Amino acid sequence: MGEHLSRIKPRLSPEFKEVVYSEEHWKLLRQLRDRAIEVMSVFAKRGIETWLHGSVARGDVWEKSDIDIVIPRKVHGYTIELILENEGFKIYARYLVAATPTTTLKAYVALDEEEQVTISFPLVDFKPREIEFYKYGGFLTYEDVLSEKRVPGVNKNLVLIIPTTRGHLEMPVIEYEDYVAKILGVSVDIVRERVEVLTRRDEVGRTGVFAKIALSPDETFEEGLKRLFKERPLLKKVYLDLI
Repeated sequence: MGEHLSRIKPRLSPEFKEVVYSEEHWKLLRQLRDRAIEVMSVFAKRGIETWLHGSVARGDVWEKSDIDIVIPRKVHGYTIELILENEGFKIYARYLVAATPTTTLKAYVALDEEEQVTISFPLVDFKPREIEFYKYGGFLTYEDVLSEKRVPGVNKNLVLIIPTTRGHLEMPVIEYEDYVAKILGVSVDIVRERVEVLTRRDEVGRTGVFAKIALSPDETFEEGLKRLFKERPLLKKVYLDLI
């Protein structure tokens, strides 16, 4: 869950450049997308929408890129687990995560030991601002991935990635927030918010979230939720209807 820390330092000095992908880069991107399609297809045939979010959607991948699959609607954890198990996927880890006390609680399911492939889904419906976050980073639907589309988005270095036929263009986000928002079709507020969060995180050296617990193998998401609320009473007040 998340890029390697050495790759998420904000790029503060403006830099505009074109990156031309090597054949090895294109091959890696195809491999990562094939794996994403394998997972997304099992939900598509059951009418469950999924998004591919982040570098694999944009194209600026590297060998440790996460395959971040998002189910953008509220869904029961046992439904996701049952679908995956029926399709022969092994679940290696499950988490409940609250980035802040007021952001939507999310569940994560990891499909490999390194947790490179994860499926996340909200326990209540996302707020409009949270949907914007996914547009900010760049996401594709299952049909988009099948069509080999790529999408612009901002990486964790605060660099805007704009796909081209040869690779991608890069431009800084800091001091260009209005332009970036226009390119991505999001509010300038979400761009400024991400700049503030990541630059502050870089200054103070923290990458944590408000609350995150790992579920034991025999623990349901509902049981994990009760444990999370016990550890973080503030969340219980916000999400009373979940228990």
